[in-house]
Amino acid sequence: MNEMKQDIDNRIALYALISRLMMLEVDNAFLEKIEADANLLALFPNYRDWSKRKEMSRKDLIEQYYNVDFANLFLMHLVPYESFYTRDDQMVESGGDNPVIELYNTLDFRVELESARVVSADHIGVELEFMYMLCDAQKKALEADDKEGVCELLQVQYAFLREHLLEWAPMFLINAKKESRTPLYHDGSELTLEFLLSDFEYVNEKLNTHCVTESTEA
Repeated sequence: MNEMKQDIDNRIALYALISRLMMLEVDNAFLEKIEADANLLALFPNYRDWSKRKEMSRKDLIEQYYNVDFANLFLMHLVPYESFYTRDDQMVESGGDNPVIELYNTLDFRVELESARVVSADHIGVELEFMYMLCDAQKKALEADDKEGVCELLQVQYAFLREHLLEWAPMFLINAKKESRTPLYHDGSELTLEFLLSDFEYVNEKLNTHCVTESTEA
């Protein structure tokens, strides 16, 4: 439990970071947060060392580079929706038949599609935000010493990663890294892919050690 308490803040921070990056165009506050934290900036090595960051203002970089790249990757050339990758007809399912929406509703996770500027709740940014919400709930369970609740949340995280995010997000992220035109989205795509894979291993490990042990002891 103590080990998970040490890890949970990092997981929450990373899911918050990558979900925001994938959901909306970046703004000055988002970039300032990355650049003000050496540990965060180290996760974006090509962005950190990009010469244009010294040559141009952040405002101009946003307008001339980052917004253009975001539109290219998330609005025009690639499709950041799970149903596009998992349905035989490659249609984005935005209605009630989307299994992700059913899961969200079960856990009382509400998606404001208009404010998030997405057409369906199975957008990669929303799914990453869902993982953020699950990690935040796990932190509360840890603080309350609710071992059963912690294990239930780990089980939901494991299933969501295995049955949803890891079923399609790697394909999208590999394409996004390849098609990106700025170091920000190149690094961000690589970071997201690597983190999802490592977090899945982490959750699986905790389930097989902490939660199996707990259920055996019970």
